[in-house]
Amino acid sequence: MASDTSESFDDTYTESQVILTAVKIIAPFTLTYGLFLTFHGADTPGGSFQGGAIIGVTVLMLAFAFGIEPTRQWLSNTALVALVAGGVLIFLSVGLATILLGGAFLEYELFESVLGIPGGTKWGMEAIEIGGIALIVAGVVITLFFATASGFTPERRDSSEVETRPDGGLEGGEKR
Repeated sequence: MASDTSESFDDTYTESQVILTAVKIIAPFTLTYGLFLTFHGADTPGGSFQGGAIIGVTVLMLAFAFGIEPTRQWLSNTALVALVAGGVLIFLSVGLATILLGGAFLEYELFESVLGIPGGTKWGMEAIEIGGIALIVAGVVITLFFATASGFTPERRDSSEVETRPDGGLEGGEKR
């Protein structure tokens, strides 16, 4: 059986006026900078990976300032899954479109040569950078934060607390 631990973790939210004020001032700038890096990622140093990470971290700042649970409710799991899945879908659609045009995966030049789209190479790269990578990175950063912030539930036990029966099974009839 599980032993009672004297440790208890208080996960209640404590509001700090300093953090609230700082995040209210800084968040619009970090979001703008993240979007700037994302939109200029195919043409300049920086890029959509870094931009997506900064956009994701902006949401983390909001969670620290206004509470993790309210932020989790505001940005539901469905929205996060849609964000990541949408990014993957855009990435795959651009890559598979070039295969259907008779080229290799992500051979952007075919948009220009086969379809006659002026600047097709640039548009293909932009679709991957903005629509694919930035969405995936931002979604994964936020999802990992929420998964880490969920913490440990009281039902979990340390492996040293599990008692072994003489027949090699664990308590409750489970086998190792």
